Amino acid sequence: MLYPLIFEPILKPIIWGGDQICIFKDIKPQQQGIGESWEISDVENNVSIVANGNLEGKNLDYLIATYKEKLLGRKVMEHFGTTFPLLIKFIDARDALSIQVHPDDKLAKIRHNSFGKTEMWYLIDCTPGAFLYSGFAEQLSPDGYVKSLEEDTFTDYLDKHEVKPGDVFFLPAGRVHAIGAGCFIAEIQQTSNITYRIYDYNRKDAQGNPRELHTKLAKDAIDYKIYPDHRLNYTPRKNEVQNLVTCPYFTTNLIDTNQEEIRNLEKRDSFTIYICMEGQLSLTDNNGFSINIKQGQTVLIPAECKKITLVPENNCKLLESYID
Repeated sequence: MLYPLIFEPILKPIIWGGDQICIFKDIKPQQQGIGESWEISDVENNVSIVANGNLEGKNLDYLIATYKEKLLGRKVMEHFGTTFPLLIKFIDARDALSIQVHPDDKLAKIRHNSFGKTEMWYLIDCTPGAFLYSGFAEQLSPDGYVKSLEEDTFTDYLDKHEVKPGDVFFLPAGRVHAIGAGCFIAEIQQTSNITYRIYDYNRKDAQGNPRELHTKLAKDAIDYKIYPDHRLNYTPRKNEVQNLVTCPYFTTNLIDTNQEEIRNLEKRDSFTIYICMEGQLSLTDNNGFSINIKQGQTVLIPAECKKITLVPENNCKLLESYID
């Protein structure tokens, strides 16, 4: 019988990484320079391994092959096959990341035989004055994009957002974006590792060479439209399930609660993921399997699960994600 699953984090030492992930997740001994923790991953060579219960030591591919729609949901398998469709990460940017764009499903299929990459960010914490880029503030054409790179003026066209904890950004495939220095975020994205690097502030690699840019590939992948707001605006509400993002690839809700919450999952036909952003709680499924979850942990609820009871200790904040 399946049960709520926790996985071993896949820690990624990266040159721009800091120390916030180990602190947030209470990983000891602390490691420096960890840029990302992949909480649930089905990316090739980075497949998550179960860390609790009878299935401890088994990987996510084994679970999918063995339990199929009981784990994923029938509708999810019809749309996404036997690849787990979401990648869950924490990202700690001590330094600014490169400016990037990701292709949509159609372009990624043609070029890479892969899914595209739509994603969202939830700001866990940030240093004073931290910012990120999302979308365009000034109109730019495809040819103007190339010219702006040649003239080193590309960032002048981007929408720059100063950030605070709790900010949410939805990043559909095609939206130009970059995480700035001092941002610590949770990221929910399609399972894809395809990134087109547009601009990297003229930085050099360890050998003194400019980092590779994907100017031509990005040119056709970028959405050049200007939108009214590239930040998702919401008013935090206590003890309510608050929808943040609904798209074909995932739905994400915020649960900020200090009381028992019963989540009826019977009609969902999808796995559900809970990411504990603050506090700790007990989580019990309809079969009576109970686990304790604390800040920095992520749990995967199988699709066959009909009900989850969440009991927080004091205040607890969760992100809940599934495929609608």
